[in-house]
Amino acid sequence: MSDPQQQTLNLPSLVFVVILVGLSIRYFFFSPSSATDTRSSNRGRGADPAQVDQVLQMFPQLNRRDIQWDLQRNGGSVQATTERVLGGRGLERPPPSFQPAQPPPSSTPTRPAPPPPKSSHPDLITRYNLASRISAASQSEGAAPEEEEEVSKPQATWSQSKAERQALLQKRREDMVLAARRKMEQRERERAKGKAKEV
Repeated sequence: MSDPQQQTLNLPSLVFVVILVGLSIRYFFFSPSSATDTRSSNRGRGADPAQVDQVLQMFPQLNRRDIQWDLQRNGGSVQATTERVLGGRGLERPPPSFQPAQPPPSSTPTRPAPPPPKSSHPDLITRYNLASRISAASQSEGAAPEEEEEVSKPQATWSQSKAERQALLQKRREDMVLAARRKMEQRERERAKGKAKEV
């Protein structure tokens, strides 16, 4: 019944043949075409607007259309485009049939916004014109504790006049600024004394 010359395929050799055929089909039919597809899709889609802007910032004298054409031709390599410009060769003019994608309208300006102007009054003393009160307070050193007591005692009644209320609030604000300055100066003197003792 069984013929000794008849060969049988066992299960491991069958699995090996199926895997070998699958890999060879994949290698011959799918690998090269997918690589060429990605290369052709990179060339066909045009240049990235961020790359065009990057080159345009380095070389503002160049035309946006020329940059897009060169980036599309070299596969989007900013380095190759900049080397071509720096090498003195310049960029080739695109053919009339080349229609680049227009950059999306940017909601933010391309140039950074200038920093906000610095205030003409750098500190509260200058802002509220308290320099004269500081010089008067420094001349009469004994008056400082009395002024602090005045700040700590708020007046209990409000005036009916708007001008009087405004003057009262302005005086309180000035007194608070001056009291804070005196406290800061006191701390600085204490620190200076502490450093002098350490030395």
